[in-house]
Amino acid sequence: MSESTAARAVREGEAVLGIELGSTRIKAVLVGPDQATIATGSHAWENRFVDGLWTYDLDDVVAGVRAAYAALAADVERRHGTPLTRLAACGVSAMMHGYLALDADGALLTPFRTWRNTHTDRAAATLSDALEVNIPLRWSVAHLYQAVLDEEEHLGRLAHLTTLAGLVHQRLTGERVLGVGDASGMFPVLDGDWDAARLERTDALLAGSAVRGGLRPLLPRVLRAGEPAGHLTEDGARFLDPTGTLEPGAAVCPPEGDAGTGMVVTRSVAPGTGNVSAGTSIFTMVVLEGALAGRHHEIDLVTTPAGDPVAMVHCNNGASELEAWARLFHEVAAAVGSAADPGTVFDAVVRTALDGAPDGGGLLAYNYLSGEPVTGLEAGRPLVVRRPDSTLSLATFMRVQLSSAFATLRRGMDVLSESEGVRVGRIFAHGGLFTTPGVAQRLLAAALDTPVSVADGATEGGAWGIALLAAYGVRERRDLDLTAWLAHVLGDEPTALEPDRADVAGFEAFMKSWSAALVVERTAVRAV
Repeated sequence: MSESTAARAVREGEAVLGIELGSTRIKAVLVGPDQATIATGSHAWENRFVDGLWTYDLDDVVAGVRAAYAALAADVERRHGTPLTRLAACGVSAMMHGYLALDADGALLTPFRTWRNTHTDRAAATLSDALEVNIPLRWSVAHLYQAVLDEEEHLGRLAHLTTLAGLVHQRLTGERVLGVGDASGMFPVLDGDWDAARLERTDALLAGSAVRGGLRPLLPRVLRAGEPAGHLTEDGARFLDPTGTLEPGAAVCPPEGDAGTGMVVTRSVAPGTGNVSAGTSIFTMVVLEGALAGRHHEIDLVTTPAGDPVAMVHCNNGASELEAWARLFHEVAAAVGSAADPGTVFDAVVRTALDGAPDGGGLLAYNYLSGEPVTGLEAGRPLVVRRPDSTLSLATFMRVQLSSAFATLRRGMDVLSESEGVRVGRIFAHGGLFTTPGVAQRLLAAALDTPVSVADGATEGGAWGIALLAAYGVRERRDLDLTAWLAHVLGDEPTALEPDRADVAGFEAFMKSWSAALVVERTAVRAV
């Protein structure tokens, strides 16, 4: 989009805003009528480990969203010479799952318990058996039922449950709703709404507890992509922009989770398509063409933003350990007098991975900062272990770190392909891990033995994805469903990188050693 076209879109209120609350960054993206980025803004934040639980303070949510929006508004004025006063539409996305319990006045009853917490094993196991579907540890209903099992005091005052995206959406619009993709990470959905039969079974489990009136009244109303989800109110506009510059009135799309926006960014919303999102966590989403034959603890059943069923392999641990090592290398560079910034150092050390030993050269790593349900670990200990005859070089070390980030994902994908016969012809990838061109893309192709495309806009991630969903809600071509509309506005798909056969063979050897040595990780959890 040219500067003059972008400025006109801002002045005439044709721009669309997307905000995503990720695990380490809150990102805001403004797009024009052609879905090209006009401006961006971001704010860094971190989860906290408080009283044995991973959490974010809700004051940080408010401050972070405002900071990201303020940075975006400043970027608009700097690049286009005009203030941002009106929007055509907007939307919010965030990390899925977890536990946000509110009283009748909307006050938080407990600190926000994020997806990263794995203390819900008893609840998840009971629910999975009762509902005859896999209920992962991080799902909202697992957190709720664990609170029931633990007889937590706040349950008698519980009036509403939502997700982080749903909470921010309610601040923007006053509407207590949720996009179907985000909803499917709270409780099972069926045909675009909460699964009524499984609600009844859950209510039977809740009978006699402090939770009164059943589960459905606690849950938001479920909406599909393109359905109206309210408008930006005066209070909502002030929530985003306390300066008073932004006007109310923009259409707001259903709030979605980061998995749904990842599917949109990668255009993986049609049956038979799949994508990988790699950030603090890493997960694969495969849109199903039929029901799965069995129940597998490694596979979640969720949906696309349009409501189509999806098999999700979610790994709690993604790129965080890799980033920690990159920070260490930046400290080394600074200690010898280098003025290179952290991003430059990250790119430099990651690029060396392509020259590392494909099989790991006798070096192994486990990127487990937290528990990992796919491999049955309730807690994690980041590890590097090597044989005495191993190849200890920067290139092999970085290759092993990247391979470790993909190893747990591969275990889940093996279950999907070997037990269910579900395969995809190509994987679309996005997320911060893929911003160094060609490196993580090549190693992921080897890990999954599948061609991998890195989506345009991968660095913008979910903020761009929710902006696309907001634009879809106000589209002119009402005859196009989400799949057709994305193809219409985004054009040709990016070229896929085919797996290198030597890389594939190397990763198979690494995976065999990595799986055999998981006992070392389990021992470290007990001993360290």
